[in-house]
Amino acid sequence: MTAPAAPFGRMLTAMATPFLEDGAVDLDGVQRVAKHLLAHGHDGLVVSGTTGESPTTTTEEDGETLAAVRDAVGPDVPIIAGVGTNDTRTSLVLARQAREKGATAVLLVSPYYNKPGQRGMLEHFRQVVEAAELPVMLYDVPGRTGSTIGLETYEQALAWEPVVAVKDAVGDMPRAAKLAQMGYAVYSGDDVNTLGFLAHGACGLVSVVGHAAGSEIASMIGDFLGGDHAVALATYQRLLPAFEAVMGPANYGATTAKAALELLGVLDNRRVRSPLVQLDDEELAALRAGLEAAGLL
Repeated sequence: MTAPAAPFGRMLTAMATPFLEDGAVDLDGVQRVAKHLLAHGHDGLVVSGTTGESPTTTTEEDGETLAAVRDAVGPDVPIIAGVGTNDTRTSLVLARQAREKGATAVLLVSPYYNKPGQRGMLEHFRQVVEAAELPVMLYDVPGRTGSTIGLETYEQALAWEPVVAVKDAVGDMPRAAKLAQMGYAVYSGDDVNTLGFLAHGACGLVSVVGHAAGSEIASMIGDFLGGDHAVALATYQRLLPAFEAVMGPANYGATTAKAALELLGVLDNRRVRSPLVQLDDEELAALRAGLEAAGLL
């Protein structure tokens, strides 16, 4: 069986964005995180996504972060820049900036909170696709946006040459299989669903747990697609405590990703921007226990 094409690599993580004590983006920390991920099994990186706390970063900060990551990893590593917002005009600015700052592609989430409907969603996508002039990975995460991209919207968007991939956090595996059959490169948007998605035609993962388990998850993906399903399952089962600790129902992702990087010594703090709050000592102990149980600490 031939593995599905993965235009941006198979193992990607949505990078956390470190902050200084005064609340500014820590660009040196950004580069440390990028280099850490690249040294631990990653094919590419996603910047200014939800885990990067994009709802609270400015357009200027997003541009500085992207430029810092590109400088840290060199010209050849795929970098996907998050440009999705619930304001088309803002997304157009972000899309053009992403191209200028060296992004390989853009991540385009469906508009959140204002719930424009499928026709409005498609029009929003069209404008951003045209402005970006880069390959596009759509992002479907109804738990955060309040809406789901319709299959008919996917079909229409695929007619635009730049639209090549989707980060699917819907959690509906037969639906993911339909998207793969339609021609999308499907990336699982949930670590815990990765094996199931691969079995339904996905090509890879956009991770959060990859901050702490990049090499292990990359190995799991490679084993599964290479036909070593039992080995992949054993790795998955070993990582379950980490999946739960980082992405359990009480966790956000950005908060636990930052704390994991602190535990690993990549960062010296776990600061986040309000309205998020950093893990307290009890929560940090629970995260540590989960990572230790998975053999990651």
